[in-house]
Amino acid sequence: MQIEVLLPLIAYLLLVFGLSVYAYTRRQQGNFLTEYFLGNRSMGGFVLAMTLTATYISASSFIGGPGAAYKFGLGWVLLAMIQLPAVWLSLGVLGKKFAILARRYNAVTLNDMLFARYQSRLLVWLASLSLLVAFLGAMTVQFIGGARLLETAAGIPYDTGLLIFGISIALYTAFGGFRASVLNDAMQGLVMLLGTILLLFAVIHAAGGLHTAIDKLQQIDPKLVSVHGGDDVLSLPFMASFWILVCFGVIGLPHTAVRCISYKDSKAVHRGIVLGTIVVAVLMLGMHLAGALGRAVLPDLKIPDQVIPTLMITVLPPYAAGIFLAAPMAAIMSTINAQLLQSSATIVKDLYLGIKPDQLANERKLKRFSSWATFVLGLLVLLAAWRPPEMIIWLNLLAFGGLEAVFLWPLVLGLYWERANATGALSSMIVGAVCYTLLASIDLHIAGLHPIVPSLSLSLLAFYIGNKFGSPAGETALKPS
Repeated sequence: MQIEVLLPLIAYLLLVFGLSVYAYTRRQQGNFLTEYFLGNRSMGGFVLAMTLTATYISASSFIGGPGAAYKFGLGWVLLAMIQLPAVWLSLGVLGKKFAILARRYNAVTLNDMLFARYQSRLLVWLASLSLLVAFLGAMTVQFIGGARLLETAAGIPYDTGLLIFGISIALYTAFGGFRASVLNDAMQGLVMLLGTILLLFAVIHAAGGLHTAIDKLQQIDPKLVSVHGGDDVLSLPFMASFWILVCFGVIGLPHTAVRCISYKDSKAVHRGIVLGTIVVAVLMLGMHLAGALGRAVLPDLKIPDQVIPTLMITVLPPYAAGIFLAAPMAAIMSTINAQLLQSSATIVKDLYLGIKPDQLANERKLKRFSSWATFVLGLLVLLAAWRPPEMIIWLNLLAFGGLEAVFLWPLVLGLYWERANATGALSSMIVGAVCYTLLASIDLHIAGLHPIVPSLSLSLLAFYIGNKFGSPAGETALKPS
């Protein structure tokens, strides 16, 4: 166990808990659910940019993505950069309209928005079930990433690291709620930026310079410096599919969407788009390039996901490695707290209060139930992460794709198509979920495309056909009140 690496990390975790306590003391009076799950819709532009970025940048981006770049080479770095417009798309497509309607409906969750728009309790139950199943998978990936970091960089056994990491996140998220989540995201975004730049320069220096590093990659395998990547994995259909999966489809992710209803004003949106896009560009380029060039420094790693934590302890002094360890830890923690809160909101607001609406006035009970729901969910995910797979990026993409196949069209068409109705939305959700599950489970790639492409295409068609048979009850939902 490396004490020099652990000390800065412990200091970082204490800072996280301090921010959570601060957020708890800053809670505003009023509706508890709006405060706990949305922070009273008070985010400014900087915090909005950082929380969107930190939520989007996860264990997959800091552990799985660089691991894939290590395995497949510089072509994967180019592929990663197609995620650049993710924040711009999310805030541009959802942005103002989504927030205005959320305030009108007093919506706390994405499912609140779907119910207000489509007036279907069945749709809310289906959406809630899909969200919980997918988030359990996505959060499991983050827990695995955190435990692997502690195992590789600090010498802590995987199981012990998983317990430390999982219980810490479950506690601070349950205690502080959304306000703690976004304050920590702002700090974690800055930590990620600093850590990414520091590691990239250290890797290039350790490899003997950029030119030397690329020469070494070419000697290992010429395909590592090809746009098609090692094993020729980066075909045009795969790259197009990847863009839909990790960029365009992000619009339909519930934990991204909920941040688009919690900002303060239109000035915050504009600032969030610019800052968020810059931060995503630096993080994506820096981490994936470090992973790819890391092959020149560490050519014989057996598990690609270990490249970033191994590079930390190889190319950085111990204390610097400890400081940098906080960067991927920040990415993982910020994604988990967003998903934990969204899952907890689904259980409390969409399911529990859907069955027992009379409990809405019992604020004391809701506070207790919300905190316990968040904490228990965290423990369940911890158990699910006990036996991890070798490369977590595929599990993460599986969960993301499932969410997008279910939510993307009901959300986007619900906002922009006045005639969209519940039958169309339900048809889209069912077809998207079934199609994606089947194609992903048998690993079928039609014409080389990722399962998300045919799934979204068929769910869009299902929406159109189903819409022909449904009632146009939601037609006035988008008109100004």
